[in-house]
Amino acid sequence: MTYPDKQTVLDFLKNNPEATTKQEIARGLQVKGRDRDTLRDILKNLEDEGVLARTGRRAFSPADRPPPSGLVAFESLDDDGDLIGRAIGDNGPFGPPIYYAGPAGKRAGRSPGVGDRALCKIFERKGEWQAQVLTLLDKRASETLVGIYEQGTRGGRVIPTNRKERREFQIQEADRNGAEHGDIVVAEAKPQGKRAYGPLLGLIREVVGHINDAKSASLIAITAHGIPMEFPDAVAQEAKTKKPADVPREDLTRIPLITIDPHDARDHDDAVFAERAGKDWRVIVAIADVSAYVTEGSALDREAFKRGNSTYFPDRVVPMLPFELSADACSLKENEDRPCLAVEMVFGENGQKKSHRFVRGRMRSAAKLSYEEAQAAIDGKPGGRAGELLETVLKPLWGAYAAVTTARADRSPLDLDMPERRIQFNDKGEITGITTKARFDAHRLIEEFMIQANVAAAETLEQKRTPLVYRVHDMPSDAKLLALSEFLSTLDMKWSVGDRPQTRRFNDLLARVKDGDYEIMVNQMVLRTQAQAVYAPENIGHFGLNLLRYAHFTSPIRRYADLVVHRALIRALDFGPDGMSDGQASRLEDIAQHISETERRSMAAERDATDRYLAIFLADRVGAEFDGRITGVAGAGLFISLAGTGADGFVPISSLSNDYWVHDEAAVAVFERRSGLTYSLGQIVRVRLKEVAPIQGGLLLEMISDPLPAPKGRRDARQSLDRDRPRGFRGPPRKGPAKFSKKSLPKHKRNSRRK
Repeated sequence: MTYPDKQTVLDFLKNNPEATTKQEIARGLQVKGRDRDTLRDILKNLEDEGVLARTGRRAFSPADRPPPSGLVAFESLDDDGDLIGRAIGDNGPFGPPIYYAGPAGKRAGRSPGVGDRALCKIFERKGEWQAQVLTLLDKRASETLVGIYEQGTRGGRVIPTNRKERREFQIQEADRNGAEHGDIVVAEAKPQGKRAYGPLLGLIREVVGHINDAKSASLIAITAHGIPMEFPDAVAQEAKTKKPADVPREDLTRIPLITIDPHDARDHDDAVFAERAGKDWRVIVAIADVSAYVTEGSALDREAFKRGNSTYFPDRVVPMLPFELSADACSLKENEDRPCLAVEMVFGENGQKKSHRFVRGRMRSAAKLSYEEAQAAIDGKPGGRAGELLETVLKPLWGAYAAVTTARADRSPLDLDMPERRIQFNDKGEITGITTKARFDAHRLIEEFMIQANVAAAETLEQKRTPLVYRVHDMPSDAKLLALSEFLSTLDMKWSVGDRPQTRRFNDLLARVKDGDYEIMVNQMVLRTQAQAVYAPENIGHFGLNLLRYAHFTSPIRRYADLVVHRALIRALDFGPDGMSDGQASRLEDIAQHISETERRSMAAERDATDRYLAIFLADRVGAEFDGRITGVAGAGLFISLAGTGADGFVPISSLSNDYWVHDEAAVAVFERRSGLTYSLGQIVRVRLKEVAPIQGGLLLEMISDPLPAPKGRRDARQSLDRDRPRGFRGPPRKGPAKFSKKSLPKHKRNSRRK
């Protein structure tokens, strides 16, 4: 026989995922005798090229997919609090993210957490890899639990603040450590000895606040997600005494650069300026030179890397850098000289960039404007500094933006403009209302100029052959595109899965449904289809922005990724001795993975805090009725976003009626088996608030609106679905506290990522 080449081996592994060892591969390919030595060499070469990963002494798996069973290291939580891991091979973690999907069989013992390893059954479902635990191998260093301490007549207990956590700790008097009723605490499991039954015993390690504190929701999220809050003494001292690097700088102080930020922003790390240059536009984006203060290997640098980014809660910010830098020395304050790293870009009338150059300079902000002030001036209502700068600064900025917008339209980035909520507080920290953040052209102007500056940074570093951390966004997977196609078919809309994914195709789809009955549900499905943006030292482009290369450069005060790119530019352009070292360049893969994880951690904490604040705001509205929209459909029930607040609640499927309800995954709907009546994604409904769990941030809802008739042309498909894959539940509505789980929620919100 003719011995197979590398591609034949890879095709065999793809079609036979259960064959992982060299012996199984040889047997499947009918390789015998001395040809087995050749097979061994091919496997070794594929491993060296990174195409295969070694999962055992003689076992292999494609590096882009985990084996059907094996070790999984659980590394982080996503923004919904779901546990994520990766497969473990002989050379460490490899492959795509894997989501924990519960135990394989009857639950026994504790569930895995961040830092655990487990032997798992691994499979792909709906375009995502999932793992069911067969054997939990590692114990975490400490069995910690964040919860509320309740004092009883015979001791106390700690009730978990995470609605997915099922444990409670009993606290004996000697283990209270000063905790009082209602305190937010961190508790740790005590050795249980020979106790086989009874409650888990624990001891309180730390009291972090009280449930009645105005900012308790943020405190719980910060503690539960392990976000560092206090700066070590060495870091704080360094921030107070650190002087910027003494390097040659270009004088930009006479250029009227301005900052445009939210009205309550305390850190200003970017400033902009534009002017006519003949028929072209000259645009300058100046960024705070944080690298001049935060030098590689310093205490400040180590702490900034540890945090990875600033975390923004509704009522506070946990910064990446101490206040002395983030809101003072590095912030581009009005009328104060600041070191900066700036890029000057020239755009043609059609918005296409003709050239750019970077400078390490010194600037002085001519004004600090809010988005509202800048927009009002452009709209004919100038006031204050915005009025004074309208003709000389603001109008040229909007002129350059109009040109760049033309090129942006030709590029056609993914046009998903999702509304954001803002929780308002009074001086006492009490919630006074929920609003939707206004979205102005001023926001889009700053966003587009920052994108152009980020592209220029990536282009320069590639031209100089300097290592960097890219911001990458992969195209949607085949499985997710197939799910989108199946969903659209239920609406009598077509989507060809054979064509290459393009943002323009998605935008055309969104334009077709705009202002129609299906607008919201199609927007949500397109959002679910998208991959997650991450940091990586290898470039695969940014699908959502439709850019070949992209790197974060414009926010070094709040993102470590930008600080790394600044150092790379300083090294590439010989701007000083404080550029990226060879040592940091060699660790970019580890750095990229770490800051991707800290970003996910922050997003999960921010979402947790928001959910709790919304639950607190609605706690006295039990029994009230609300309009809402179905934003998620699962076999367990419906997820509803309430109008006005945007709070998310859950309607258990068992409470819809006494008939069986079947989950129609393709249509993202549930239907009543006998009648075919349907609740589906995007449907506007009326619900009653039945129960609130402020500590866990959960809302239990009761459906008031009647279901709708089955969609046209879906009845025959549902008869087959009901016959072949019956799903559903019949019985009385669930009772008890609102400790429901989002585990089965389709992860549409997980894909809502920062650019």
